[in-house]
Amino acid sequence: MQSAFEYMIWIVCGVGIVVAFLALVGTGKTWDEYGKNALVLERDFRTERTPASPAQLAERDDEIRQLLEARNARRARRGEAPIDVEQELRRLVTPTASPIDDALRAEIRELVVARNYRLVRHGKPPLDVAAEVEREVARLT
Repeated sequence: MQSAFEYMIWIVCGVGIVVAFLALVGTGKTWDEYGKNALVLERDFRTERTPASPAQLAERDDEIRQLLEARNARRARRGEAPIDVEQELRRLVTPTASPIDDALRAEIRELVVARNYRLVRHGKPPLDVAAEVEREVARLT
């Protein structure tokens, strides 16, 4: 009786492993769709920026203008001086020269230096720090 129980456990485990493997193979499409639903579109995950059309830019400016006017209304209720909406709109939509400030550039440099220490420790040649910092900055912008 004892040996029949041992065989039954091995058979159940073997069948369980085969079923688990078949279930894993059959869920490939499920993992491709994981995190996507009707509320989140795949285009929302794209990282490349497409140039905006004039209509999109005008709509964006109108929405920003509405937000700035609402801010002015709150400021007026508090008794503060209102801001110039058009001047603030121009300031907000004008692209800056570089979104990377000196502190972030210094942090990137520290990471590149640490990466060089690891490379040297593994017997690989170190990277050019300045070129690598510029490459990382370009990747971020």
